[in-house]
Amino acid sequence: MQAFLIFALGGFVAQLVDGSLGMAYGVTSTTILLAAGMSPALASASVHLAELGTSLASGLSHWKFGNVDWRVVLTLGVPGAIGAFLGATVLSNLSTEAAEPWMSIVLLVLGAYVLSRFAFRPLRRRQLTGVSSKLLAPLGLVAGFVDATGGGGWGPVATPTLLSTGRVEPRKVIGSVDTSEFLIAASASLGFLFSLSHQNLSWTTVGALLLGGVVAAPLAAYLVRIVPMRLIGVGAGGLIVLTNARTLIKDFDLPGPSHAIIYSVIVVAWVAAVAYTVRVHLAERRELDSDEVAETAEAVRS
Repeated sequence: MQAFLIFALGGFVAQLVDGSLGMAYGVTSTTILLAAGMSPALASASVHLAELGTSLASGLSHWKFGNVDWRVVLTLGVPGAIGAFLGATVLSNLSTEAAEPWMSIVLLVLGAYVLSRFAFRPLRRRQLTGVSSKLLAPLGLVAGFVDATGGGGWGPVATPTLLSTGRVEPRKVIGSVDTSEFLIAASASLGFLFSLSHQNLSWTTVGALLLGGVVAAPLAAYLVRIVPMRLIGVGAGGLIVLTNARTLIKDFDLPGPSHAIIYSVIVVAWVAAVAYTVRVHLAERRELDSDEVAETAEAVRS
């Protein structure tokens, strides 16, 4: 029962982050499962099986509200499914000793990317001409492979890349990436089920992750209305970096004095990023309020 509650909490936190940012369900939940002592392959398999339910629900919701570009879904998702199957097969055939550092490195890099992306890189809007399949297909293949081998990464790799082009509406980027994630989750799950047939997959863990995600979904939808998305991204990214740094310190058996130095650097950088993000957000709010006051005054004079 205790393990079920821990994994349900993991699914809850992961969906809270994903529902607020449009990414990082896999990265967050896999980090939590690894911290709880699960092997990398079983952690990634459990997450992808749970994502079959969460990604389907998310995709249907985005489709209902007109947030899906089906050309992007298929052009990105089909190569992504191929990459995910290959990644699941590779991870399943790695020993636990070899897989854990690899997955922690991938998760740490993705966490740092999420943190820096939301703290320091505002989006630039360009003409909405659409994204070429020459970008979508290889992006999907790489993101799918990283997602399966790293236990997450579809959203953190695909969503910021497409948003940074400025050529697709942000709501359709998030909706299309979330919808295509069902293909990635299904393909990765098949790869893990074939490759891990000799291991005992815990369906209790899968159910706990799914339950936690379903409970968190409406709260995440409310949270994104009251908490700045950039602040949530910085907070989640820093937590992922800190947790996976701990795993790497343990795996590489670093000397004791270096632990405090590494943790101190991460925490100081994280706090600085949060402070910077809050300052930028408040400045943007003041500028927005000033513009609204000016528009109101202009309307009164006219």
